[in-house]
Amino acid sequence: MLTLYGFDVSNYFNMIKLALAIKGIEYKSVILYPNQSADYLTKSPMGKVPALETEQGILTETNVILEYLDDTYPDKPLYPGNMFEKAKIKELIKITELYLELPARRCHSEVFFGQVADELTKKEVKRALCKGIEGLARCAHFSPYLAGKQLTAADIVFLYSADLASAVAGKLFDIDLLDIAPGAKQLMATLNEREDVIKIAKGRKIANIEFKKYIANLS
Repeated sequence: MLTLYGFDVSNYFNMIKLALAIKGIEYKSVILYPNQSADYLTKSPMGKVPALETEQGILTETNVILEYLDDTYPDKPLYPGNMFEKAKIKELIKITELYLELPARRCHSEVFFGQVADELTKKEVKRALCKGIEGLARCAHFSPYLAGKQLTAADIVFLYSADLASAVAGKLFDIDLLDIAPGAKQLMATLNEREDVIKIAKGRKIANIEFKKYIANLS
């Protein structure tokens, strides 16, 4: 059986949880935070989460894990279509990650944990998020999903990236980020109506209480 290492507040951890749920793959979870312990570094070279333990060994990095799951468990594919169509899904994922998730992460400390980011950082993040959502709008179909009529791995990454990016844009810049990309708001609503997504959201809410205690103890 697969073993998934991580914690329920992590958006990347939840991406893998949703992929496993969609595919109906059984697994067990080991809840832990990113760390540099000697034991965990044998599993995750950078001490990051998620990490997925398989019969062959352990995999890290969310994109790698998503593609592994799709190749190993081909039912309900998350990268459907021919080689070009698969590449377009990966392109959507990369755009979402590089130009929404990662810029927004620079301001997570202020939005979610009460610390203050410097003005230059916020200026750069605001510019990056607006440019990123505009780029995604040009690349995505939103008909109704990012890549077309079928839910793909791109939608999983979008769900757990655009929600945080939207929170940053709304709180710090008073910008409705999803409103910039026609169809994005409806897609987010559609994804959040799924039973598997609702279940993950409940777990995330509960885990957030302990995670905030953990962050406070690090200060």
